[in-house]
Amino acid sequence: MAHRNWLTAGAFCAAIAIIIAAGAYFYSQEPTSADSRTMILPVDPTPLVAVTKSGERSFSIEVADTPAERESGLMFREDMADDHGMLFVFESEREVTFWMKNTPMPLDLIFVGQDGKIRAIKQGEPQSEAIISPGEPVRFVLELKAGTAAKAGVEDGDLLRHPAIVTAPGLAMPPPDSGDAPNVDAN
Repeated sequence: MAHRNWLTAGAFCAAIAIIIAAGAYFYSQEPTSADSRTMILPVDPTPLVAVTKSGERSFSIEVADTPAERESGLMFREDMADDHGMLFVFESEREVTFWMKNTPMPLDLIFVGQDGKIRAIKQGEPQSEAIISPGEPVRFVLELKAGTAAKAGVEDGDLLRHPAIVTAPGLAMPPPDSGDAPNVDAN
């Protein structure tokens, strides 16, 4: 009887080892940020609007608002329309740093404060590990194809409008059903 229990236990342990090995194999096949797979998020139904000195400019955007989405960002993306971008939404205003490792496309990185105002516009070089930072706390970062900000007349101090920005905690919202725009100072 003891011999049969020992054999059963041995067979059970062998089965567990096979399951663990198979799980490790399949787990390793999941895409990671080190894979060359591009993350494509759904395009937000509401365009992001940049209020510039020469008028409003609209961009279709993907919103990266989870840690995994922000980590992957536009890595491995080889091309993007001039009127398209990715908005990174952070939980709070803080100092952020970006780099371009695994990103083959040059980018404009537009750093935006809690109030929706642009604090800095920096350029990202493809495949670079150089740190890109505005040097001050921000809440949002908009990435566009390189040169798009200049072509659209988007500059430091301009205001960005989008539901992901105006609904960020800390911004005053109009009373329900008032029909008024959010209380965001455009100066």
